[in-house]
Amino acid sequence: MELSRRSFTALTGAAALGGALTGPSGTAQAAVPEARPAPPVADGTAHTVAFDKYSMIIDGRRTALWSGEVHPFRLPSPSLWRDVLQKLRAHGYNSVSIYVAWNYHSPAPGSYDFTGVRDLDLFLRTAAECGLYVIFRPGPYINAEVDAGGFPGWLTTTAGTARTSDPTYLGHVDEWLTAVDEIAARHLYTKGEGTVVLYQLENEYASNVTSPAGRDYMSHLHAKVRADGIDVPLFHNDKGRNGYWVPGSFPTGGESGRYMYAFDGYPSPSGNPPDWGYFGTGGAKGGSTASPDTAGFLAEFGGGWFDPWGGGEFAGKGYEEARRTRDAAYERRFYLTNLANGIKVHNVYMTFGGTSWGWLPAPVVYTSYDYGAALDEARGITSKLVPMHQIGQLLATVPDLTQLDRAADTAAGDERIKVYHLVNPESGAHVYVLRNDTTAEVTSTLDVTHDGGSTTVDVTVGARDAKLLATGIAVGRRRLRYSTAQPMLQLGAARHDIAVLTGRAGEATVTALECTGEPKVTVLDGAATSAYDSGSGVLRVSGTLGGLTRVLVEGGGAATPLLLLLADDEATARLWRHDTPSGPVLVRGPALLRTAALHGASVHLEGDTVEAADLEVWAPRGISRVTWNEAPVSTRPTPSGSLRSRARLAGVPDVALPALTGWRRRGENPEAEPGFDDSDWQVADRRSSHSTTPVPADRPVLFADDYGFHYGDVWYRAAFDDASGAESVSLAYLTGTQGLLMAWLDGEPLGTHRMPVPDKSQSTQGTWTATATLAVPASLRTPGRHTLSVLVRRMQHDEDGGARDSHKAARGLTAVTFAGAAPDLTWRIQGETVPDPVRGPLNNGGLYGERHGWHLPGFRDDDWHPATLPSPADGQRQGVTWYRTGFRLAIDHDVDAAVGLTFTDDASRAYRVQIFLNGWNMGQYINDVGPQHTFALPNGVLRTRGRNTLALAVLSDGTTPSGPGEVKLTLMRSAAGGVRVEPVESPGAAR
Repeated sequence: MELSRRSFTALTGAAALGGALTGPSGTAQAAVPEARPAPPVADGTAHTVAFDKYSMIIDGRRTALWSGEVHPFRLPSPSLWRDVLQKLRAHGYNSVSIYVAWNYHSPAPGSYDFTGVRDLDLFLRTAAECGLYVIFRPGPYINAEVDAGGFPGWLTTTAGTARTSDPTYLGHVDEWLTAVDEIAARHLYTKGEGTVVLYQLENEYASNVTSPAGRDYMSHLHAKVRADGIDVPLFHNDKGRNGYWVPGSFPTGGESGRYMYAFDGYPSPSGNPPDWGYFGTGGAKGGSTASPDTAGFLAEFGGGWFDPWGGGEFAGKGYEEARRTRDAAYERRFYLTNLANGIKVHNVYMTFGGTSWGWLPAPVVYTSYDYGAALDEARGITSKLVPMHQIGQLLATVPDLTQLDRAADTAAGDERIKVYHLVNPESGAHVYVLRNDTTAEVTSTLDVTHDGGSTTVDVTVGARDAKLLATGIAVGRRRLRYSTAQPMLQLGAARHDIAVLTGRAGEATVTALECTGEPKVTVLDGAATSAYDSGSGVLRVSGTLGGLTRVLVEGGGAATPLLLLLADDEATARLWRHDTPSGPVLVRGPALLRTAALHGASVHLEGDTVEAADLEVWAPRGISRVTWNEAPVSTRPTPSGSLRSRARLAGVPDVALPALTGWRRRGENPEAEPGFDDSDWQVADRRSSHSTTPVPADRPVLFADDYGFHYGDVWYRAAFDDASGAESVSLAYLTGTQGLLMAWLDGEPLGTHRMPVPDKSQSTQGTWTATATLAVPASLRTPGRHTLSVLVRRMQHDEDGGARDSHKAARGLTAVTFAGAAPDLTWRIQGETVPDPVRGPLNNGGLYGERHGWHLPGFRDDDWHPATLPSPADGQRQGVTWYRTGFRLAIDHDVDAAVGLTFTDDASRAYRVQIFLNGWNMGQYINDVGPQHTFALPNGVLRTRGRNTLALAVLSDGTTPSGPGEVKLTLMRSAAGGVRVEPVESPGAAR
């Protein structure tokens, strides 16, 4: 919906549009900035959610959505959802975007589980309690580097072509949407019971844009979601700037004013930021020109990148390399370019990546999904959050940025600085985004426009960096003529107007304020100079950024003092704005501010410290007392109008982690022995399949999914008569990248084969099959009864990004032939047992130990052999060996300690480990591939005060000594504070 100027003014009020107010002397002064809306809450009141070509309009106010992507399914500890969401809110985000993975919630057709770690209701309630809008993305297909792109394993065996209008597929989709939409509908902001404001249809759907099957499919989804009561605006995320699925794409209609065009962008950090909208050259494919009546919307923009097995782009260095190549300067350069191009709904994928635990990851990625994100896998705050914090606070407190048009082109004195010039058509404020794509810092002149004309200023932009400058914006009761520092936030607290401007340490800045008379200027902290020009009515404050410089401006035509805070990046990382019903609170000092609440004359603060820190608070009038994490803090008033602690807040105490000892060991794979009883296994005798992998002529289907085994390892056994003349056996199989196969004949190892990594000529992993050709020992080429046993480690199903049913590519054996013989094989197959009702379908595979509870707490391992790690040379055993131990933690209640499990060994040793903590499958370590060596153990699953059970299922390929090497607990990070963590249910073995 596009509002006229008249209707929008009626909705928001003249002050919101930057209109002039009359000061005490009768002269014009800057408008008091509008009272920004409090963070969204589920208050039971209906709200309006709309948009126009500039921005979202929520309850009649222009709102830029500054969003971070977080996947609840990648953090299997509901208590920690609050930790992550509070960190987003504290760092300037006002929105969270979430995928909902169908496979995570559906163990079988018609079965949908939203309990425990899958409690979607709880996540959405928590988001509302943390003051975040929600962008809801339930698929049905999500991609996201998860197994089958989020499709449940059972869908791989169904008829019908996925991601089309095939009625069989749509029948399953409708069941899923009915289940998930029932939850979403309860949390719509329009209903007042939650904060969901946007809902996504499908995901990067580009393959069937022009086909009837594609158009009908998307129209069906649109109609279904609306029929389910979802009344917030809908969108689809175009895979790139293609102009696909713009408003008007659906034959069913009904999307007028309630449907937005969105697209994804993952540019290379080594290149220059692309222009998406106002400054783009993409014609009809441009972000703004493709859909000129809807706000610029980046549904996903690269906040990092996923890392494949072996290291890929990051050369085995892991996600810290992703964080280095997409650092804070990358964020400023790319995200500010997006803002200049009209993007007002901006979602960073990922902001917290988390862990692809269990059998969740698609074959291309390993367990960690850290992504090089601003919050690391251990929920740690990284330097990448600094620019996100600065931009988010800017968008929240400077409303001029939510309505911008392209202004007259301008250039810097040095052509190495690219200039984007925009103007707010209502307030007349000007915005300049300055970008330096060179590898050298550049200082240049720039002519900036303001109400009084223009001024030439000197600006510095760091190497491959960017900054935003503004003129004509309100700074409390005053107006900013210009500043060479980037505005970060403004608010009113402690009977002061407070404005924060920021930049890199060491930058020289000039800030010019319009004043109708000469003000009194006091430099309270740091080094700065000031000069007032009565002719132009401008006060200029000059200084070099370093720490926090405080300048108090009193008088000059405004009754309320202005506290001008000039802060470098490090200082802004310790400034926290928190909104309360009585007004905003600004806090300086601690590593994190989680909440602020006013009760009488007290402000109650909760947050984290890492090192000893000051505490300083600017609060609404009448506040004279401060508590920090429920403890009173002795304070003194300061000339800045704040209350400052007399003593520093304590840092985090040391955290001691125990050594892992008392290991017990037991070999398994009895399935390899000829006398093993497999009579209760399924007979593999099917002759047809819905898989995209062809079934060999005149042979049975051996694909594991067709027999109901979708996750983890799968065993095959075939008994046959007469191996005379059998020279070798060829085992064709499919697993996805880094999968493997092990085979035995009559209990004798035939060898191990590993799936090769596909090269660039192979478009999908599901289109090719590896074949292991293993020699049959001469001693076994005999008549009589023989048993062939095969273990296949599957690396899950391919994603279906191309909408070609590639998730249906077979997993497991595909064909078996002998050279020199042709025995008649009757196959039996066994995989995972009934899905764990608490841990879900993606937790367990089909190893013997898993089927018999060896990974569970309380399993009796008294008869296992004592063992030590690193393990002594065990020879070159092919097969599976289990190790178990217990350990007790006693971490302080008031300490948030993120603990990992670290493996260290000679990289030439070929083995892999499946890690189980208290029965929860925390991922897979492959010693000779990497790059992951440390695995996050989320609190809640990990008992930080109590006993834990650790079980390791080790698969050794028989070519090198078996593992594992050193295994130890590692402190990934710690902080004093955190959130209260409830233990995650972890049922043990049946007695």
